[in-house]
Amino acid sequence: MTTVRTALVIGGGIAGPAAAMALRRAGIEAVVYEAYAESAADGVGAMLGIAPNGIEALRIIGADEAVRAVGQPTRNMLMMDGRGRRLGAFNAPQGLPPGVALWRADLHRALRDTALAQGIAFRYGKRLVGVEERPDGITARFGDGTTATADVLIGADGIRSTVRALIDPDNPGPEHVPLLNFGAVAGATVPGDTENMYFVFGRRAFLGYWPQLDGTSAWFVNLPHRERVTTAEARRTPSEEWLRRLREAVGDETPGRALLARTDPKDLIVLGTMGIMPSVPRWYRGRMVLVGDSVHAPSPSSGQGASLAVESAVQLARCLRDLPDVPSAFAAYERLRRPRVEKIAARAAKTNGTKALGPVGAAFMRLFMPIATRTFLSGEKTLGPEQRYRIDWDAPASALVNSA
Repeated sequence: MTTVRTALVIGGGIAGPAAAMALRRAGIEAVVYEAYAESAADGVGAMLGIAPNGIEALRIIGADEAVRAVGQPTRNMLMMDGRGRRLGAFNAPQGLPPGVALWRADLHRALRDTALAQGIAFRYGKRLVGVEERPDGITARFGDGTTATADVLIGADGIRSTVRALIDPDNPGPEHVPLLNFGAVAGATVPGDTENMYFVFGRRAFLGYWPQLDGTSAWFVNLPHRERVTTAEARRTPSEEWLRRLREAVGDETPGRALLARTDPKDLIVLGTMGIMPSVPRWYRGRMVLVGDSVHAPSPSSGQGASLAVESAVQLARCLRDLPDVPSAFAAYERLRRPRVEKIAARAAKTNGTKALGPVGAAFMRLFMPIATRTFLSGEKTLGPEQRYRIDWDAPASALVNSA
């Protein structure tokens, strides 16, 4: 068993609170240090999904009920063309509970509030600027002049991670996905089941939507855009102008036309282009280690980003609980996680290429998708291996590593 008793968790988004809760269950006291003010995550981010494997990981840390309470159950993914015609479906693998669709801000609050209820401390306005390592611990230095010391430091500080740069100054950094991202809730009811997610392959944009229980519809649009655009840069353009451009891209396509027509500009979420992480050469160094988007940020097309972050938090805590020292615990954690997260990231990267088909591609998709989703791209074959994954918290991580 390791001698680790305390941890500094850098980042209070999704992976940070999850890691702190998992560490607490492993008998390790963790404090979360967030660079921004407490309210910084409010209203940030569009909708995302938690897959059944993510729900199971949340159960291990005692957060599944809180997340289900602010989300909406989802089971199947239906593919459509721009005229509303069904192309195929990825039905949920049999025997699994539904996933959950929810706003990122709601997920953040649910995890933070659950962590607080478990007794985990949060420190806000603590931007990490450096570290000092010793044989028996590590000290974090923050921009406000304060410091904190613990046995290990966990970087859960997102895709532009400061901790990743400290571990490896030559790390590759995030890559650009050439899609502008938008989302909102429209005051319109469109045909569909509230437990299904609908994905529309349009000629000039990719649309996803979820009919809501209250009669509204949550939606997102991926708009092809070659140049990298930050969220701040994208938000310099008025929401009214973005909606005009989105309506032009969607044109007469159904149901995008109805959703955009019933969207209030003030409700539009503008996110710019998104980043994804390529394979990160170094997951840890000394007493520092990475978790969540700081080390594996797949495209949102994976439907697994948040789920993988929680899984990694749980596995990291298991390894720190069961392995005899910090180096062996970090090495075991990487060995358990790297193959899974990189395989899912590779699948998602392929999906991105289908989101801007053009007329010829859209015609091909109408022919290809119905056959593919009934055979080699069925929900069971595509999603089953990912969503059936379970972590056995009670099994010693050392035994699993030795048998791998």
